[in-house]
Amino acid sequence: MSEERSRVDTFVLPGLNGSGDSHWQAHWTRDNTNARIIEQRDWNCPHLAEWQERLDEELASQDNIWIVAHSLGTLLAANLAERPSAKKIRGALLVAPCDLAKVEELHPCVVNFGGMPVRRLPFPSMVVASRNDPYMSLESARQFANLWGSELADIGNAGHINIRSGHGRWPLGYELLNRLKAREVELRQARSRRLSVVEPWAGYSSMS
Repeated sequence: MSEERSRVDTFVLPGLNGSGDSHWQAHWTRDNTNARIIEQRDWNCPHLAEWQERLDEELASQDNIWIVAHSLGTLLAANLAERPSAKKIRGALLVAPCDLAKVEELHPCVVNFGGMPVRRLPFPSMVVASRNDPYMSLESARQFANLWGSELADIGNAGHINIRSGHGRWPLGYELLNRLKAREVELRQARSRRLSVVEPWAGYSSMS
């Protein structure tokens, strides 16, 4: 494993058509040397199986990865709930998730991503939603956050949280990821405390 690859701790997952140079995800990788965009062969006609295979390949050589996903990339991350590679993930920031029905309406016959993922994620996550996102209503975002076991961050009227809605460099994203990281630490510490109480009694059997 190269030294550069070993330093990576954040995978950035763009959505349909990728993230251009002015997109906040591109700024994210320039601002953070430990973050890397997971490149897909075909950004314009996404196939879930192909995108999953590519992500799994990247995760195979990594551990303790944070996911920063946007739009269709959030569904790629949410589909990790059904894959062994989920154990590689520490947490996921899911920004502006899209409703596949809306994607089909706005981009007919382009995306082959199956159905909406509905399983609870086995790692901490936060859904970042906008109140006027053309790809998913706030009500739907709240519904899927509940299904995925995610915290919901309502950031108001922010469109699709992309270049078109004025989101180039996006400082709030770093704040939200830091909040998620703090929550993950709290969850790990709580789990450790529970184990420390249970473990001294492991193997105990009463004797008459």
